[in-house]
Amino acid sequence: MIEVFKTKLDGVLEVRPKKFGDDRGFFSETYHAQRFSDVGIPTAFVQDNQSYSAATGVLRGLHYQLDPHAQGKLVRVTKGRIFDVAVDIRRGSPTFAQWVGVELSEEGWNQLYIPAGFAHGFLTLVPGVEVVYKVTDYYAPECDRSIRFDDPTIGVNWPISSTEVQLSEKDRNAPLLADADVFDFRS
Repeated sequence: MIEVFKTKLDGVLEVRPKKFGDDRGFFSETYHAQRFSDVGIPTAFVQDNQSYSAATGVLRGLHYQLDPHAQGKLVRVTKGRIFDVAVDIRRGSPTFAQWVGVELSEEGWNQLYIPAGFAHGFLTLVPGVEVVYKVTDYYAPECDRSIRFDDPTIGVNWPISSTEVQLSEKDRNAPLLADADVFDFRS
């Protein structure tokens, strides 16, 4: 049982699994291959990742992998809240360099599916955030890339001042979109 909502970027979907609760707690089917396939989300996830961010304002991204190890991601929050962002980096796409942001939270119990060809990043909105995501290909360091979170060409409207974000060295030194390796759009 899932509800799926399209975003302004073709292929990026917000997913809301149904929760069944009582006084003991709840049960939820967060992934079901057939139901996800029926709504256009690939079922060939090969790896699960989890991150923990201790503070508010931790920004991870914008990350992606190039072919032949490009990754689609199904992202959800098990603890806390994030502002989750997908950026179309398929040169020639009608939505190239456009972004969409969705708040994901343990309370909202929503997920974001981001297909290959999109960069992904998130900002923690509270301390103690746990993010879990499935990917459609394995991590391949030789294909790993990133783009500056504050690239003015993209113009993500992060809900916190850029001077307040906590970045890794990799993210701090990421190139702008104009200088990054990206995908070619395939219609």
